[in-house]
Amino acid sequence: MLDVTNTPLKALLRRRKKGHSLEAPFYTSPEIFAADMDIIFGHHWIFVGVDPDIPEPGDAMTFDIGKASIIVTRDDDGELRAFHNVCRHRGARLVLDYKTTVGNLVCRYHSWTYGLDGRLLHADHMGEDFNAACHGLKPVHVRSLEGLIFVCLSDDPPKDFDVMAEKMAPYLAPHDLKNAKVAFEKDIIEPGNWKLTMENNRECYHCAGNHPELTVPLFAYGFGFAPEQLDEHEREEADAYARLITSSHREWESCGFPSQMMEHLDDMVTGFRTERLPLAGDGESHTADTKAACTKLLGKINDPRHGALHFWTQPNSWHHFMSDHAVVFSVLPLDAEHSLLRTKWLVHKDAVEGVDYDLANLVGVWEATNDQDSELVGYCQEGARSPAYEPGPYSPHTEMLVDKFCNWYVGRMESHLAGRGED
Repeated sequence: MLDVTNTPLKALLRRRKKGHSLEAPFYTSPEIFAADMDIIFGHHWIFVGVDPDIPEPGDAMTFDIGKASIIVTRDDDGELRAFHNVCRHRGARLVLDYKTTVGNLVCRYHSWTYGLDGRLLHADHMGEDFNAACHGLKPVHVRSLEGLIFVCLSDDPPKDFDVMAEKMAPYLAPHDLKNAKVAFEKDIIEPGNWKLTMENNRECYHCAGNHPELTVPLFAYGFGFAPEQLDEHEREEADAYARLITSSHREWESCGFPSQMMEHLDDMVTGFRTERLPLAGDGESHTADTKAACTKLLGKINDPRHGALHFWTQPNSWHHFMSDHAVVFSVLPLDAEHSLLRTKWLVHKDAVEGVDYDLANLVGVWEATNDQDSELVGYCQEGARSPAYEPGPYSPHTEMLVDKFCNWYVGRMESHLAGRGED
């Protein structure tokens, strides 16, 4: 077993063996966690919510990325704005609620008042020499990609977000999230390092034995398989699934739904992956009976059988878009061994609960799956603490995308450390 107790981070990164999981300190060390928050979550585009979280001028949403509390607002012109949630007077938090509606942003401590554009509008008793223009809220970069909200804490955010946005906009546009609403959201505190949560998401090797609800609308051969281990019947099934993907992509694209796989998980700073895949059974949605959960479809979609579009972004999100609803996921690290998984279910903004959809049916598959995954992540975290733990090999057939997540993570960490001249 490798002794990593006093090994510098740069050396740990350098000796990472591709095709294998990371060494234990990457999942357990508070020092490496601090580096993750600085380098990964402090310098990359982080998915934090959706436009329907703050649909109207004056709406605001807050969240924490490590020690940073952030406010995202919609200003009077309907534009998104983001700021550090810190009063410029003596540092009090401005907005204390997760979601709220405001006229201006008023600090309850001494009533310093800021506009939705971050300008300081009012500050009593500060003297004649006080320059309000120098004390506006500190801005944070914010972008909406067809209704998905990303922020970047760096002063110099990765510019290739524009590349991702250009490529992804046609895939996302038919689902029209800006004209959807959040039907339900749920937070889970997962008992594991954020990277374990992301690794778990990037494969379905574990799905057949752990996710009875999720596997109902999914085809088994979509999980990955070892061709050399298939018998004749299984090979015919795998070939039939490949033909189904080809024919489905052709049909969907003829209807204006881009579907082909695009994968840039470890060759871009703003890594992402997407593909539209067919669903099993009635083929309509991620539900227990594979039928649409909401009768009012998203956007201007008029056919529920357009499969499920998945969209992943590095470092912290994955999403599923069906014809009738969407499910979006964000992972926000809390400490070295705990992470916040925030899930939101979206339906058409005019859909009525109890009329157009049953909430339990809408959320059932992913609510169960999240609970199951949280337990699995906890098992991995417990194992990483063991003195017997050492990096294990990934399956080349079913875990190649986990490897790409780790490749991206190691590459981004090494790039930043090299740029700073750190060991």
